[in-house]
Amino acid sequence: MPIMNDHDKRQSIIDACLRMNQLGINQGTSGNISLRHDEGMLITPTSVPYEAMQPEQIVYMGLDGSLAPDARPSSEWRFHLDILKARPEVNAVVHAHPPYATILAIMGLEIPPVHYMIACAGGDTIRCAPYATYGTQELSQYAVKALEDRLACLLAHHGMIAVGPSLSKAMWLAVEVETLARQYHGCLQIGTPPLLSKAEIKNVLGRIAGYGPAAE
Repeated sequence: MPIMNDHDKRQSIIDACLRMNQLGINQGTSGNISLRHDEGMLITPTSVPYEAMQPEQIVYMGLDGSLAPDARPSSEWRFHLDILKARPEVNAVVHAHPPYATILAIMGLEIPPVHYMIACAGGDTIRCAPYATYGTQELSQYAVKALEDRLACLLAHHGMIAVGPSLSKAMWLAVEVETLARQYHGCLQIGTPPLLSKAEIKNVLGRIAGYGPAAE
């Protein structure tokens, strides 16, 4: 596929933000999205309704944290930046507040291997990072730790993060995480669900590589 230019990347972020709300995995402007670009990242601005967002409002931030003087990036820019710095294979970060994933995060619960699709997130669990105030370096550190060897995590009393080699992959995974959260939540209404073994998830991991949309 052709390499996207600066404007196309900015528009793809806006489109993905609108899509998050259409899919019901986010509400209002609580979610934020970043894409690796040149020696930095493009990230959603703070406090701008998705419906009114324009490509030129998407903020460019260098991996060293440098910004244009009038730039107003998302309040969560720290974990976006730190994830991209820690994970060179990751090109997109999606943060949202999906209802079921957030319910589990409020309860401090990780998602265990109730379904083989958990392997899409890179392991046999989707961890829940400890709580820290939004926008802080502490939260960023917790998020990076929870994402070690994983492509998704929950954030206690907050929401979820999904990452990927492309925005389409990260968005797809965000929906899968919310589906898993809803399934697990439903199981808990009945009782304690049986879990798949580590050996089976390892088996699935070997078979599921490349699953989901193709990278841009």
